[in-house]
Amino acid sequence: MKRITILLLGILLFTGCTVVRINTKSIDNILNVVLSKDNKLYNRVGKGYKYYVPRGVTYIDTSDLNDKLYSDGNYYYLYIDAVSYFYKTKTDYAENNNAYYSKKIEGKKEGYLEINKVGSKYKIDFFYNYSKIEAIVEKKDIEKVVLNASYILSTVKFNDNIIELMLNSDYFTNKEEKYEKFIPKTEIDKNILGSEN
Repeated sequence: MKRITILLLGILLFTGCTVVRINTKSIDNILNVVLSKDNKLYNRVGKGYKYYVPRGVTYIDTSDLNDKLYSDGNYYYLYIDAVSYFYKTKTDYAENNNAYYSKKIEGKKEGYLEINKVGSKYKIDFFYNYSKIEAIVEKKDIEKVVLNASYILSTVKFNDNIIELMLNSDYFTNKEEKYEKFIPKTEIDKNILGSEN
């Protein structure tokens, strides 16, 4: 019994895991912790992309490469920039000293987070990993929305083959037929009914 206890303690000691706490009152901490992870999770698939929607966030609708999400009274508008991704366009952002919060995100993936006061609410513009989330929220919801947006944007994965196909001009070319003359409805009816004149 003593050997089993020592063996289990040894296994636990050498195979420990690291728990990283996210301070949800600090936007900088949220960004540092969540964006540093290489999450491979996904539960939403779109045309040429996929991403993870965290618990508590509900998918509502998709229009082209724009998804509408909802959580606790706040709407999130997710835009997937497949063209910039395909051409590997660099993010050009200068921090705004007049904003409530402004930060350029650099590293393997780049982007920015800017929060501005609009009336009595706050507008969040969060661009990361060739994707952008916009939301207008109450001050008390800023950290929660930034946390959810961080998870969503950090998990966006692109399907290069589908994006290349979407951007190929031949893919969207329609097969058109040229009509020389439009026949009025009355002439069509006469031909169908077989009227004799």
